[in-house]
Amino acid sequence: MTRIRRKRASLPHHPKVAPSVKHANPSTRRRRWVLLLVSALAFFGAIGGFWWLLQPRGPQVFGYRVVNTFPHDPRAFTQGLIYYDGFLLESTGKYGESTLRRVELESGRVVQKHSLSEDLFGEGITVFGDRIYQLTWQNQVAIVYDKQTFEELGRFRYEGEGWGLTNDGTHLIMSDGSATLRFIDPQDFSVVRRLLVRSLGRRVDRLNELQHIHGQVFANILYQDRIARISLDTGEVTGWIDLRTLWPARRDRESVLNGIAYDEQNDRLFVTGKNWPRLYEIRLTRR
Repeated sequence: MTRIRRKRASLPHHPKVAPSVKHANPSTRRRRWVLLLVSALAFFGAIGGFWWLLQPRGPQVFGYRVVNTFPHDPRAFTQGLIYYDGFLLESTGKYGESTLRRVELESGRVVQKHSLSEDLFGEGITVFGDRIYQLTWQNQVAIVYDKQTFEELGRFRYEGEGWGLTNDGTHLIMSDGSATLRFIDPQDFSVVRRLLVRSLGRRVDRLNELQHIHGQVFANILYQDRIARISLDTGEVTGWIDLRTLWPARRDRESVLNGIAYDEQNDRLFVTGKNWPRLYEIRLTRR
C-alpha cells in the first residue's frame, strides 16, 4: 500500500519587525517642563503665602504733614500737654521752674500759671472730671487741682517715678519710664492693673508723655523722636509715628520731642518738645 505524504501547508513567513517607538516632539517636551515648573512654583508659592500669613505683622509706620505752626515758649521744659476747652494745658519741669499753665494756642501766650514749690519737678498731666492731675518726677506725689482756678485740692502718693499721664474716661493711665503702663483709680490713686508694652515681642522702655486718642494711647519715647500707638487691650504697639525730621535743630540732648495734645472735636493733633520754640499741628501720612 502506497502511503501518500501530505505536505503541511506552509505558513507564510513574516520577518520580525521591531515595535515602532514614537519619539516626543521637542515642543511637547518643553510644554511639559513648563507645566511642571509652573505647578511647582504655584505649590511653593502657596506654602510661602501660608507661612507669611502666620507671621506676626509689624507695626504700621506713619509719617506726617505739618498743617499749622504755633509759637511755643522756648523756656518751657514740656512734660505734659493737653488741649482742653480751646486752650492748651501744659506741665513744665525742672526744679525751681516747674509750672502748671494754661496757654493760648494761636499766640503761645500764658494766660494762667501755677508755680510748683522748688523741691518739686513737674511731669505729666490729665483732666479727669472737674480736676487736673499732675505727676511729679521723683517726689512720688500727684497733685490734684481745680481745673478752672488751679487751686490745689489734694495730693496722692505713689511708688516709683512719675513720667506721663492720661486717662481713658474710667482710669488714669500713668507711665514711669519703664515699659509698663499703670491704670490708676482716680479716687484714691490705687493701681487697678498694669500693662506691659511690647513691639514685636520686645519691651518698649522709656514710655514718657501720654495721650489717649480713639481707644489707644499715644506715647513719646524718651530720646526717640517718634510716638508709639499702643493697644490698651494687648499692650502691643500697633504703629510708630516718625517725627525725627520735625525739628532737628535742637539745642541739647534733653530738647527732645515730648508733648502730645489732641483736639477731639476738630480732629487736630498737636506735638511739641522740651524747650521747642514751636508747637506743630500735624496730619499723619501712611508709608
